[in-house]
Amino acid sequence: MPTSINVPTQEELVRRVRDIAPVIRATAEWSSENRRLHDDALRALTEAGVFRMRIPVRYGGYESDARTMVAVSDEIAQIDGSAAWVAVCSWVATWGLGLFPDEVQDEVFADPDVQVCTTIGPGSATAVPVDGGILVNGTWPCISGALSSRYQQIGAILLDPNGQPYPVMGPVLMSDLEITDNWHTTGFRGTGSVATTARDLFIPQERILPAPMVVNSQSASKLNAGTAMYRTPFISMGAASTVGVAIGMAKSIRDTFFERLPGRKITYTEYPSMSEAPVTHLRIAEAMMKLDEAEFHAQRLAATVDAKCASGDEWELLERGRSRADEGAAVRLVREATDTFALASGGSSAYTSVPIQRVVNDLHTFSLHAMMNPDVNAETYGRILCGADPNTYYI
Repeated sequence: MPTSINVPTQEELVRRVRDIAPVIRATAEWSSENRRLHDDALRALTEAGVFRMRIPVRYGGYESDARTMVAVSDEIAQIDGSAAWVAVCSWVATWGLGLFPDEVQDEVFADPDVQVCTTIGPGSATAVPVDGGILVNGTWPCISGALSSRYQQIGAILLDPNGQPYPVMGPVLMSDLEITDNWHTTGFRGTGSVATTARDLFIPQERILPAPMVVNSQSASKLNAGTAMYRTPFISMGAASTVGVAIGMAKSIRDTFFERLPGRKITYTEYPSMSEAPVTHLRIAEAMMKLDEAEFHAQRLAATVDAKCASGDEWELLERGRSRADEGAAVRLVREATDTFALASGGSSAYTSVPIQRVVNDLHTFSLHAMMNPDVNAETYGRILCGADPNTYYI
């Protein structure tokens, strides 16, 4: 186990991503066509240290803060949203494993570059108590990163014969699960978000924690007890981990639009160039302002997480709700901005040689995720503002 490590700064990690950009960009279309990340892209991300960002320093990880996660995921997503999504899902999973007993972490983080995939819902999985642990059966749909991960953090409903059923979570080896290659989608195709299934899978008791304990960041780890990275609710941490992906994909579409703008015309009009048309000025200015507003929400979310982690102050319910609302607002704004850029890109942008439509589809698929949905996140925040119960324990 490493005893010391030179933890890279945010600027260094962003530079590393820029250095590997040619590799990820060159494989993005292959990843989309083959519905999984190309091995070269995974290797480049690993060598850049991306998968170490939410692993404890004592194992060789970086314990990167929220602002760094936003910056790095933004940078990766500007190249390929699918690659960014696989990376951030592993951040969420490895962070969550830091709440488990230290002996469990010793095994999982023996390789500091380990990839872990996760779900925070039980899917169809149930578990029953057996001697020394639990026996799990069921399926989890849409497990991003499953094809390249060593472990999956699974969830299941424990059917306790002596009490009420309740959700539990725990890491299992991917080799103990069955994979169903059913990821046939219109967007985020390169994430390889396949389904996984457990059949009479035994999990030792020391590997199991109640899901509400994980969601509320109640740690069973002794060595991580004083670590700033773990002073945040799971959902707020997850929002800060993932919001940069939306920002980066929107920037990708923006940049492609402006690269193609010189010399483009508005067909069936008398304008000599698209850049001279008032409608272009108006719509693109609106799109740019929405992208700026989305970045505000992403940065406020990250700043809140970092400030609370640094201070150790208890999270108020309102702050938890606003964290979800910030991500939802960012997603709504980038969708509106990128729809404008895409519409203004004309019929020629439909060709696969132009990445705009692929990225639009990726971003729309991203926004369908239950934790990214702008309306649901806004409603949750609004309920709290009005003094009502948030109607979810994912807060």
